[in-house]
Amino acid sequence: MVDAPVDIITYGMGELATITIANALRDGANINDLTDVPQTIVRRPVSEIPEATNGDNVVMHSFEECLQSKRAHAENFRNIEIESNKWHGRTMWQQTGDIAIKVNPMNPPMTSEQIDASFDLPYTRLPHPRYKDKRIPAYEMIRHSVNMHRGCFGGCAFCTISAHQGKFIASRSKQSIMREVKQVTKMADFKGYISDLGGPSANMYGMHGHDLDRCSRCTRPSCLHPKPCINLNNDHSKLLDIYHSVDALPEVKKSFIGSGVRYDLSMHKSGNPAVDKINAQYNEELIRFHVSGRLKVAPEHTSDEVLNVMRKPSFELFRKFKAIFDRVNSKYHLKQQIIPYFISSHPGCQEVDMAELAVLTRELDFHLEQVQDFTPTPMTVSTEAFYTGLHPYTLQPIFTAHSKEEKLAQRRYFFWYDKKYKHEIIQALRRLHRPDLIKRLYPKG
Repeated sequence: MVDAPVDIITYGMGELATITIANALRDGANINDLTDVPQTIVRRPVSEIPEATNGDNVVMHSFEECLQSKRAHAENFRNIEIESNKWHGRTMWQQTGDIAIKVNPMNPPMTSEQIDASFDLPYTRLPHPRYKDKRIPAYEMIRHSVNMHRGCFGGCAFCTISAHQGKFIASRSKQSIMREVKQVTKMADFKGYISDLGGPSANMYGMHGHDLDRCSRCTRPSCLHPKPCINLNNDHSKLLDIYHSVDALPEVKKSFIGSGVRYDLSMHKSGNPAVDKINAQYNEELIRFHVSGRLKVAPEHTSDEVLNVMRKPSFELFRKFKAIFDRVNSKYHLKQQIIPYFISSHPGCQEVDMAELAVLTRELDFHLEQVQDFTPTPMTVSTEAFYTGLHPYTLQPIFTAHSKEEKLAQRRYFFWYDKKYKHEIIQALRRLHRPDLIKRLYPKG
């Protein structure tokens, strides 16, 4: 805000803020007087900063303090994540030099009527004309897909979705979704296959707390970590209803789920036998009808300690989901694959954690393909830990691989089956005093 020559910034998904600003300007307001519009950031005189944090305001460490103290930087991040994930956040203030930056709270989650109004506008579903006659791989992947909702309550430490869209789910109506599906079926290149009925997380459509008053007071960044919230309604029936309605259209041969599925959400025992039965049906139908040969899921790691930093469930839950996947494939004589995603060099991950990951995935007969080395990206817990060396919630030191050598040492365990890494891995495991892992990784010597 200080560097940019702008009057006001909108953040997050900006329809409501944009409409508010546009209406005010239409009615004759001066843009410099629009200082309280939700989901906007403005410059203000330093004299307006409250003396201390209170029920309506959070006074953060100044920019200059953050340059001098990574602890102050981490504390600021924690405040930003908590406030941006509240139903009713507080105003945040930060001084930089002789200017105060005012961050107005996010709007509450959009209603179905509001989000429908945005999605029902007459979009062309085509790339910008400047890309005419050019191939865009990302567009080809999503051109026959439909986005059903916004927000994600998973709260993964390495993900920015909650910073953009918040943790509360804003779902389109079934009527709006079906209108778009029918629009897709009329596209000239449509061959009968919907590539994705999804969202930030595929299976959070229509979900929220049983008691919304409790949700409105909640400060947890995740509804699933460290364990699913007892107030969370994880009923997948609305999702199944849409899948069934889409598949019933004569123009649709098959609909796929290309977005990531949170199996910890669909497998969580709700305490309601009827809901648990529906959710078991969801898992079976997902695997039976909506997988294009390979189902991609994201356990991310095998170490519970690392997974706790990531805000992901135990690897044991992935084992249970894989058992469901294998059982459904066997029951219906399918030959589908489950493709797990993993990350190396994430904050909290040591080299020995990667060695154990290699052994456990080998014993599950995986030759890993979908892997990545942790890359810092703005506005995530993981990047804050990478930069400051502190976990922003505990403010305790946390190890992160930084150097090229440290990161390569972790990443090569993904490819234990590649002969060019075998000698290096064996030498490293001897250095780590883990001959037991050598025997498990290379049982034939």
